[in-house]
Amino acid sequence: MTRKYSILFIAMMTMLSSAFAQIKYPETKKVDQVDDYFGTKVSDPYRWLEDDKSPETAAWVAAENKITQDYLSKIPFREQVRKRLEEMWNYPKYSSPFKEGEYYYYYKNDGLQNQSILYRQPGLNGTPEIFIDPNKMSKDGTAAVSTPSFTKNKKYAAYMIAQAGSDWQEAYVMDVATKKVLDDKIQWIKFSGLSWKGDDGFYYSRYPEADETKKMTNQNQNQKLYYHKLGTPQSEDVLIYEDKEHPLRSVGGGLTEDERFLLIHQSEGTSGSQIWVKDMKNPNSSFILLIKGFDTNAGVIDNDGDRLLVLTNADAPNYKVVSIDPKNPSKENWQTIILTRTNFLQSVGTAGGKLFLTYLEDASSRVYQTNYKGVLEREIKLPGIGTAGGFDGNREDNELFYTYSSFNYPPAIFHYTISNGQTELFRKAEAKINADNYQTVQSFFTSKDGAKVPMFITYKKGLKLNGNNPTLIYGYGGFNIPSTPGFSISNAFFLEQGGVYVLVNLRGGNEYGEAWHKAGMLQNKQNVFNDFIGAAEFLIKTKYTNPQKLAMRGGSNGGLLVGAVMTQRPDLFRVAIPQVGVMDMLRYHTFTIGHAWATEYGRSDKEEDFKNLIKYSPLHNLRKGVKYPATLVTTADHDDRVVPAHSFKFAATLQEDNAGANPTLIRIETKAGHGGGKPTSKQIDEASDIWSFVMYNLGMSFK
Repeated sequence: MTRKYSILFIAMMTMLSSAFAQIKYPETKKVDQVDDYFGTKVSDPYRWLEDDKSPETAAWVAAENKITQDYLSKIPFREQVRKRLEEMWNYPKYSSPFKEGEYYYYYKNDGLQNQSILYRQPGLNGTPEIFIDPNKMSKDGTAAVSTPSFTKNKKYAAYMIAQAGSDWQEAYVMDVATKKVLDDKIQWIKFSGLSWKGDDGFYYSRYPEADETKKMTNQNQNQKLYYHKLGTPQSEDVLIYEDKEHPLRSVGGGLTEDERFLLIHQSEGTSGSQIWVKDMKNPNSSFILLIKGFDTNAGVIDNDGDRLLVLTNADAPNYKVVSIDPKNPSKENWQTIILTRTNFLQSVGTAGGKLFLTYLEDASSRVYQTNYKGVLEREIKLPGIGTAGGFDGNREDNELFYTYSSFNYPPAIFHYTISNGQTELFRKAEAKINADNYQTVQSFFTSKDGAKVPMFITYKKGLKLNGNNPTLIYGYGGFNIPSTPGFSISNAFFLEQGGVYVLVNLRGGNEYGEAWHKAGMLQNKQNVFNDFIGAAEFLIKTKYTNPQKLAMRGGSNGGLLVGAVMTQRPDLFRVAIPQVGVMDMLRYHTFTIGHAWATEYGRSDKEEDFKNLIKYSPLHNLRKGVKYPATLVTTADHDDRVVPAHSFKFAATLQEDNAGANPTLIRIETKAGHGGGKPTSKQIDEASDIWSFVMYNLGMSFK
């Protein structure tokens, strides 16, 4: 950049900063709402924003969106950012193929299609044809379709459709040969799979019919397991299981692959499970309690004849595989098939009569193949430090396809022969980025309590550690969910612009098993925030960046993370992007499926939990007169998992407390939800706005 251009650019930025400083936020009314928590009075003046259907809330949303878009429109390189993101997004994307009968099925997106299309073809070299095209199910590309469940003889396929990002789904059935959609229609499904019994029908979970005006916010209760017989109305579906005494428990069910055993899985939240089983050789027999809940996590992998293979963390924080006889299910009768190891056993897949064990080694995938008795046959060699998945198939298969990616390694699909372990590259994404220009390093830092925490740092080769690099740090830290290396077009754009992207493996995830998870949940939740703060301090100390060049981002539980950290250490970051975050820790459990998170957070109606939650709840820890980072809150009107009221109330409070300082904006997407099924056009729009906001407030220019 020439000196003359630099002077002009600085002058323009100065004028824009002055204009931005004059932001006038909507006058958000307050109500006299005070709640009493065990003698502590807590004000909630924006309670009225919880009513997402009211005209007042709609008017507030429109006013906030206008202010946000006015701000973003003044960023001089916003259109350049969008154009470049669209260019980078525009390449064919494929899923791994999976075989059902004579056909191979796979998803493909030509580049900018709103939803990927499910294709099928006879053999690997056959002519592909469209099987299901979600783009034709809505005018704006906001309908999303789940992967179909096929009958054993591949005569029928059942699939679910979600509209506008909602978790609510409807199920339909297709004749596989003719692609004709049958008359069967199943409603009020949420958090459920579809499990066929022969060609006759399938098992599924549903909630009672909801009030249309309140279905996006009301608490989800009384989930039940049903059986739907093909060709009959839903009103005739057979109730298989309900738990009237525990309306907040979730229930799911289905058959093993050979349809020998019917399983019921219960949970009281996101941790802990209880499993019941029925031997379908005696369909009139009662269910047997296989694993008593809810102190451990367990899941049935498959059956090996009369016995069931189960993945469990009972007496094994890093998980193990056991064989259980349903007739004698007591723990003392379990047979250990796969011993617990130092590394965390993340998942177990099946295909070709083999087990595929995916371990995490410092948050990177390692995969092994064994037989059903646990005898090791081989390790599947992966290209490097990254994330692999897709090790699943049918018992009769002798092949599977798995994916591998990393921060600087666009997704690749590999063909694997089960009998001899031969691996071949099947298809590699033609992403418009030169991966050789970038590198990833894994570093470890010491958190506040002495814990060693890893992070992945990705940047352009030749980066100078001068303490002045624009850096974005991302984290999640909860619900047993690991943060592992993976490719993102959106993040690749930031790298291309000279940014440093950092992923932190916070406690609360399961990168190191259940002990790592427990160290970041309930009364230990503050460890997660300390880890994130420690990561930022490490990046500053090691001269990657400085507080004026540092941004943070996270979604859902990660949105809570960003909200909590910005209230605890506003001095440490220049930019904060809390997305669809859990911001009101005192009332989260009163909405939709929020009650299920109590196993992770605790509940404010319990005194000990309340005293912990109030300490870090983002909404309740904003303070007047504090200079918070430049903040762009994002949410969506159809988010019925973390309802938008969380973000609404947080943004309104932040604007009041932070008036006249850094921008505090909220971006509210329409016809979108928590993130699943979001159409490509909306993904690009959102990424354009976020990166424009981040780059401008970090003092970056478009390259």
